Amino acid sequence: MAFDKSLLDILACPVCKGNLHYDKKNTLLVCKADRLGYPIREDIPVLLDTEASKLSLDQIESLDQ
Repeated sequence: MAFDKSLLDILACPVCKGNLHYDKKNTLLVCKADRLGYPIREDIPVLLDTEASKLSLDQIESLDQ
């Protein structure tokens, strides 16, 4: 089973309440505003700010390509 992208319509960043974007390559949900990546483990998003990884501007820009 893979991550259900339809969840992006109802999920939000727990820090800023903004939209999340799915990064399939790195298995992350990304908040571009806060530059945070939330892991997806066993097809379940872990939306805890303590579990988020800080992303560089280059990593954020590569998502749009």
